[in-house]
Amino acid sequence: MEENRFERVGSHSHIRGLGLEGLKAKEVGDGLVGQIEAREAAGIVVDMVKKGKFAGRAILLAGPPGTGKTAIAVGIAKELGKDVPFVSISGSEIYSAEMKKTEFLMQAMRKAIGVRIHEMRKIYEGEVVALEINKIPHPYNPYQQIPKSAVIKLRTKDEEKQFKVDETFAQYLIQQGVEIGDVIQIDADSGRIVKLGKTEKALKKEALDLTSEKPVEVPEGSIAKEKEFVYVVSLHDLDLATSRRGSFFSLFFGGKEEITNETRQEVDEMVKNWVDEGRAEIIPGVLFIDEVHMLDIEAFAFLNRAMESELAPIIILASNRGIAKIRGTDLKAPHGVPLDLIDRLLIITTRPYNKEEIRKILEIRLIEEKVEMEEDALEYLTEIGEKASLRYAVQLIAPASNIALYNKRRKISKEDVKEAEKLFADVKRSMKYLKEYEEMMLS
Repeated sequence: MEENRFERVGSHSHIRGLGLEGLKAKEVGDGLVGQIEAREAAGIVVDMVKKGKFAGRAILLAGPPGTGKTAIAVGIAKELGKDVPFVSISGSEIYSAEMKKTEFLMQAMRKAIGVRIHEMRKIYEGEVVALEINKIPHPYNPYQQIPKSAVIKLRTKDEEKQFKVDETFAQYLIQQGVEIGDVIQIDADSGRIVKLGKTEKALKKEALDLTSEKPVEVPEGSIAKEKEFVYVVSLHDLDLATSRRGSFFSLFFGGKEEITNETRQEVDEMVKNWVDEGRAEIIPGVLFIDEVHMLDIEAFAFLNRAMESELAPIIILASNRGIAKIRGTDLKAPHGVPLDLIDRLLIITTRPYNKEEIRKILEIRLIEEKVEMEEDALEYLTEIGEKASLRYAVQLIAPASNIALYNKRRKISKEDVKEAEKLFADVKRSMKYLKEYEEMMLS
């Protein structure tokens, strides 16, 4: 069975926090590189949030493209603790959603507020020692595969069992990113999965920093047991389940319907009762809105009010614009954000990375993507990142790795990087090609 067959590496999956010692940023830490002042400012924000001194405020991350704005937002969520939700949307998404703009933003905000629920349940608990997910071609798209079933083997210090599960459960295993070496709990009735962490053996095998990733002990006793089951859902998940009055599987596969204020009030009252009874805790998360200049005056008015709400996540906006027109008006403002909202924001600026920082980020990405690269190839890729963009250099790792495998090379060579660079153009080159063709067409 292949351990990493279904592993998905995201753009920011290597980030574990802000890389701080106290309130001082390390040059490299928790997957973040450079941006010392921005990370230290973010650290102060985290401290304010933990002390309950951030109500009614929000953050604006301002800087050129590819300077780590999303990475810092992810780092803030990680620093706030385990299970803290992180929801990322783009300002332009509010126009493509099949619902009102304010409803889309409300749903995004409630997805960013978690509820940690404690229940006594019959569960299966153990370390994942084998995992195989069987996939079949999608019935409507033969180029896409969907899970058909899965075989998962769990072990404790005293027992080992293998389970065969259906496509719904297999899909949830993929969504949760369950891997060999994870210690997990499975609710026997609903199929919900909670990842408790990785064993020390698994962390050492993946060469992860044991100071940032705390190992979890392999459980003792029987795999099946009656135990307190702690899981996290969002307020939006509960809104959906309440509006549908369906099974908890409706939590796994969200819909696009609008939710009434009455339903939300009912959920808020229910959650407050759970909190009063000691059955639940509310976990405010992070709502990250990129391309904030794409929001219009109506959306900005909604955010202004939402920041004052009793149940509000930490709102982080990001912009790579200078002075821009506020959408829906003829007025111009810094970053395209109305001045009354700008006055309530703590602004953190990011700057372009230097050559050494680009190299270090590429080294971290190579480890995360589990590929090796020759020294001269890494140097060449660093130069590409410096001349074109860091994002373009990071994007070239995967195709260069593919080319190396095709050429039966274990490590990516400089030739592999050059071949990938030739086949995949950066923005400047693609614009140059378009201009050449335009001139040909006009002559």
